[in-house]
Amino acid sequence: MYQTIMSPVDLAHADKLTHALDVAGDLARHWGAKVVYVGVSAATPGALAHTPEEYRRKLEEFAAEQAKRLGVEAAAHPVITHDPSVDLDPALLKAVSETGADLVVMASHIPNVADRLWPSNGGTIAARAAVSVMVVRPR
Repeated sequence: MYQTIMSPVDLAHADKLTHALDVAGDLARHWGAKVVYVGVSAATPGALAHTPEEYRRKLEEFAAEQAKRLGVEAAAHPVITHDPSVDLDPALLKAVSETGADLVVMASHIPNVADRLWPSNGGTIAARAAVSVMVVRPR
């Protein structure tokens, strides 16, 4: 049913994504699908990487680790934007088509009062993506 599962990741908070990553891996094994890990970063130096090439390498290493851990085929798809905090949702929506994903599995956050003022990334992607989106709450 699914061939390519896109899983957005924030490498700075990868330890908080385990449940969503496990769900993506379980679905990929069930359907024989590939998981594409999408990370969004700036072209300017940051805490995670000094260059887009360094960020790409780190995302590729992450994808390889997840492939081994979950027993799935995996790939990395880095997206470089001017300002990831502003461009995150449009960048992820564009990545859906760039990766050929037919399912998005992404982590959510525990709902709080700020959600009444700012929409969540998961909610925005679910509302606007042309494919199915599963938003996974942390355990």
